[in-house]
Amino acid sequence: MVVMKFGGTSVEDAQAMAVVSSIVKSEITKSNSAPMVIVSACAGVTNKLLTIISESENGNLREALTILEEIKKKHETIVVSLFQETPIALKLLKKIQHVEQDIKKLLKAIHAIGECPNSLKDVVVANGEILSSTILNEKMNLDGIKTTWIDAKLILITDDKFTRAKPLWDISESKVNLLVRPLLDKGYVVLSQGFIGATQKGKTTTLGRGGSDYSAAIFGSLLNASAIQIWTDVDGVLTSDPRVVPNARRLKQMTFNEAAELAYFGAKVLHPATIQPAVTKNIPVLVLNSKRPEIEGTVIMKEIQSFDGLVKAVACKKDQTIINLTTTNMLGTVGFFYSVAKIFNDQEIPIDMVSTSEISISLTVSCSYDSLNVLVKQLSTIADVKIKNKVASICVVGDNLQKSSGVASKIFQTVSENNINIIMISQGASETNVGFVVEEVDADTVVRSLHKTFFSQIKEKTVFA
Repeated sequence: MVVMKFGGTSVEDAQAMAVVSSIVKSEITKSNSAPMVIVSACAGVTNKLLTIISESENGNLREALTILEEIKKKHETIVVSLFQETPIALKLLKKIQHVEQDIKKLLKAIHAIGECPNSLKDVVVANGEILSSTILNEKMNLDGIKTTWIDAKLILITDDKFTRAKPLWDISESKVNLLVRPLLDKGYVVLSQGFIGATQKGKTTTLGRGGSDYSAAIFGSLLNASAIQIWTDVDGVLTSDPRVVPNARRLKQMTFNEAAELAYFGAKVLHPATIQPAVTKNIPVLVLNSKRPEIEGTVIMKEIQSFDGLVKAVACKKDQTIINLTTTNMLGTVGFFYSVAKIFNDQEIPIDMVSTSEISISLTVSCSYDSLNVLVKQLSTIADVKIKNKVASICVVGDNLQKSSGVASKIFQTVSENNINIIMISQGASETNVGFVVEEVDADTVVRSLHKTFFSQIKEKTVFA
């Protein structure tokens, strides 16, 4: 049994939903078992829902309601295209209208109080997945696929950290065993939503942006799935961002460690948290293209066949800030690192890269202007703080890089040949990546040059397409 997750572009319109239905039918025929299907909101809908919340908070209720009308019409267009003037269409149009009215009431309340607590934000935003999955459920049943729609809030139970909830594994497992597994065993496809869950008291939660991938991995782990399929709009994991490197190559296979590093440092295909539940159960993750389902995609697993090259990909994370901390208190003292880490922990801001010397620490972060200001104020109580904005982290990814001589020298020689200055270097904690920081304006040049250095001569067919 597999878990299949379809992203926003895979359900963006009527044609896309029809393709998803055919992909699920093919999977049933191939594996002779019913999958669990997880779907995101239609492409762009989550962003619009967040926008109408913001507009309502800022007193622009009319603009919020105008955008809400656009969301309504988008789903109505999909319904009419799929079902014409049938009883199914009428039922779905009524459902869409009901959801719109519920959201409208919430927006008016947000407008009245001038702010939106995270618990209410989750209620509004969750409607994107509810609508897309409800429509797809009817399409799959119409196509002869025995499908049962289940509200994710009944089976993915989380803590109460609204907008960034974490699963309560034991309780969720019992819910899945009670409500999902019996249906799968009877041959029903179970269709549910990514990104959303609920507390033990039934309050709606979300897992954070990109959380649909995480949902799929959670359900895959709880069901001991044979594979987790992530269907998106690219052919798989590539050796670099194709918008920067047009000749980027598709990776046929890569390890969990490589995928996690690549995802964390800028790859748009996977959410970093997706990997962990799969690693725990050693479940392969496949990244596939719903626009071109005939392409075999990329399989991510614990171990892969060895190949001649070491570097698998070059990733880039832009819009970062370097924070430089300098203090003589680091010399021969205990507890300074703890104090720094505690400030980041208290502000709930993750550190991307770190580099240290005898009296200084350099860190890279990605956070909002307001969060950065608070962070700097707190750090200034224990050290001299300087920041540098508009930098980019470059990450060269591949298992066992530290065990190979010459990789680092190739990296730095390539950067030097382009007359680009390296601002910060971070390597040592991981054998899977070499990371460094450059000015953001130089990032694309560095990525293209490194890609040419490491991939222009490789003819390996096992790993690269």
